[in-house]
This record gives sequence, C-alpha cells and structure tokens, in this order.
Amino acid sequence: MSDVEAFAENSPAIMSVQSEANRPSTSAIASIRKLVKTYRKPGASVEVHAIRSVSIDFLEGESVAICGASGSGKSTMLNILGCLDRPTSGEYLLDGTDVSEFDDDGLSQIRGERIGFVFQSFNLIQQLTVLENLEVPLFYQGVPPQKRRESAEALIARVGLTDRADHRPMELSGGQQQRAAIARALINNPVIILADEPTGNLDTATGDMILEIFDELRAEGRTVIMVTHEPDVAERCDRIVTMRDGKIISDTRP
Repeated sequence: MSDVEAFAENSPAIMSVQSEANRPSTSAIASIRKLVKTYRKPGASVEVHAIRSVSIDFLEGESVAICGASGSGKSTMLNILGCLDRPTSGEYLLDGTDVSEFDDDGLSQIRGERIGFVFQSFNLIQQLTVLENLEVPLFYQGVPPQKRRESAEALIARVGLTDRADHRPMELSGGQQQRAAIARALINNPVIILADEPTGNLDTATGDMILEIFDELRAEGRTVIMVTHEPDVAERCDRIVTMRDGKIISDTRP
C-alpha cells in the first residue's frame, strides 16, 4: 500500500475531482446577489453582520484582489466564494450553478470539482511528499495510480519543483511550499482559484515569483481571487475590491 493510499484509508474523503464542466456562455464565472452573512456567537444575543447585502460579479479570466481592514468581511467573502460557508440570505451562482442553499455534501462536491485553494500557511499534508500531496485528491476520485502520478508530475514540473517531488513539506522553503500548494490547487482543473494572503509568509522576491504564476493562470483564462493586505500585490490584479463593515466601498481597475 502506498503512502497516498495509507493516508486516504485513515482520513475522510477531503475532496472529489472531476474534469472541468462546460462553462455557461456568460462571462461572469461567479455572481453574488444581495448576499448577507450574519453570525451569532454561542450564548450571545448580539448578531455580527459580516456581509451586508453585497452584489458583485467576478468575470472569467480576471484577477481580483479583495482588500480591507480586519473585520471588513473579506475573509467571510472568500469563505462563501469557496463554498466553505453558506450565506444567511442572498444568491451565489458559481459557474452557472446556484450553490447558496447546498448542503454540506453538495458544497464539498462543488469545492472538489470547481475550486482551487491556496492558503497563506500552505496547508500541505506534512507526512506526504510533494508528489503524494497532489495525488491524494485524484485517489479519492478513483483515478488509477499511473494516471494520477502522471498528472501530478506534470503540474509539479510546471511550478518548477521536479527536483523536490519526493521531498516532504518540512524539507522545502516557504516559496517551494507555496508553489506546491498552487500545483495542488490546479490538480482538479478548477474554474476559479481562491488565495488567502498567498504571499503573506514570503519574502519579496519569492512573493513576486508566486504572483508571476498567478499572472500566468489569469492569462490562460482562469479566474483568480485573492485576499491581500499588501497594496503592491493588489495593484497587480485587474480589479481591486475594497470592503469595510461588510460592504463593498470601491471596485476599481488599477
């Protein structure tokens, strides 16, 4: 039994993977309409209004930076876009599918089929190699061992980590881990890539290298949406969406 299979045997199915579905003719890959997200802390009577009746379209093949101070609602927005959370009310259409009222299983399937995630902390599986990290989602899809290895190797080569494919995350630099995380985000051929402070733990030169990969993905027609507090990172995007108190206060093109 391989390390990938052993890991999967003792772990829940974290995602399913499927070839990219036919996209709708509209240029909006993700659309939010009058979206509201309200939290109530356990034992508290006060509601927290994280998102306040927001409507916005994200277009196919564009890069968007979501900016704002802590508590502005940007992380909640990213969680809803990534189907990690549900809105309290309003609609969310992802690639033509209204996912706003999907149950947990439905949201999990959508995440596996259409969304790629890149996190500030990388979120790689520490006991597996880079190659095995990419193979895990394909294992859950039932892809044969040889085919999933070929797919993983192709993406590892794309991000320049072929000589690190058999290394575990702790043996990599921060930039190498982030490149591995980007490769893993692409393994399911997603229609949209969501990044949460993807350069936050990296030095300037390494961060630029990561942003160049995002530039390439956008040039290929993928939609990249990232939360960032760094102005120079935001200015590399096609759009800058600024949030405050759960609302969008500006939506500009640098």
